[in-house]
Amino acid sequence: MSLLSLIVSDYKKYKSYGGHFLSIIFFTQGFWAIFQYRIAHRCYQLKIPVVKHVLLVLCLLWQKVIEVLTGISIPASVTIGSSFYIGHFGGIIINAKATIGNNCNISQGVTIGVSGRGDNRGVPTIGNTVYIGANAVIAGSIQIGDDSVIAANSLVTQSIPNHVTVMGVPAVVVNQNSSNAYI
Repeated sequence: MSLLSLIVSDYKKYKSYGGHFLSIIFFTQGFWAIFQYRIAHRCYQLKIPVVKHVLLVLCLLWQKVIEVLTGISIPASVTIGSSFYIGHFGGIIINAKATIGNNCNISQGVTIGVSGRGDNRGVPTIGNTVYIGANAVIAGSIQIGDDSVIAANSLVTQSIPNHVTVMGVPAVVVNQNSSNAYI
């Protein structure tokens, strides 16, 4: 997808939750963070080394400003699909090697990070249409299935299948409800 179409898909997702154009652009910190990420990620993908490095330095400075203002850290090297939504600002940390699918929602306080030992050490891959509740931690070389829900305050350190809800510390499957009602 083009940069513009990704930004438009993110904007439409915010608008679907009742946002007005001016409030999304000027007052929605989650949109600021994803907008900055989209531009930085496109610079990260450039093939011209000198231009890429100069632009990445500028994007890194912009990222730090966004982090200070919003409490949301999304490095340029993260891979995020279309229609990404951050419901509330603050305390969101995404590891630089993480992958997040299309149409995902993330609440405040979420950490997507590195964990594990030996061959199990790594970063999560989040599927499509996944809802991640407030203060959830997803860590390790794991797969989060499509259409899943990760409940608030859950710790996910093992892969979970498609179409389930997990909750707890450590997170376990509590039902076969998908993310349809959440996204």
